[in-house]
Amino acid sequence: MIDIHIDPVNLSQVLDLQQISRHIFLEAFSESNSEADMALYLEQGLSVAKLTAELAEPNSRFYFARVADELIGYLKLNLGGAQTELQDPNGLEIERIYVLKAFHGKQVAQELLAKAVEIAVEVNATYLWLGVWEKNDRAIRFYEKNGFVAFDTHIFKLGNDEQTDIMMKWQFKTE
Repeated sequence: MIDIHIDPVNLSQVLDLQQISRHIFLEAFSESNSEADMALYLEQGLSVAKLTAELAEPNSRFYFARVADELIGYLKLNLGGAQTELQDPNGLEIERIYVLKAFHGKQVAQELLAKAVEIAVEVNATYLWLGVWEKNDRAIRFYEKNGFVAFDTHIFKLGNDEQTDIMMKWQFKTE
């Protein structure tokens, strides 16, 4: 097993965040989407200005995953009003768990999910929720394996293409 370190991201690291975000997004989704839609999303959704605003949002938290000094993925969480859909004070949104393809199957996503659970406990959330693209079978299987269940759908706009995300929820067990 590799030695994975999970650390908070700060504003001074916005260029690193942009670089890893774009790299992983292209790696994961370029085969299934048009070049124009990908370019538009990267320009609008992963610009330095947009990522800076997200980092400055007090109810959002980012964490980098590293092996030694190599940046291999990241996690974005949203609390309260920063959540993209539910905006429930009892919920914590996992907006992004992104991992470089070279590190798939090496427990990186599992470690990032564990960090999300840790933060949910800290903020007294009773559940985690997320949206995952309906065509991202690997991610859907990962979340299902970890106890997430589908509860709704929503539209995610990638460039000019409206795509369906499956909304999934993981509830803390109550005794």
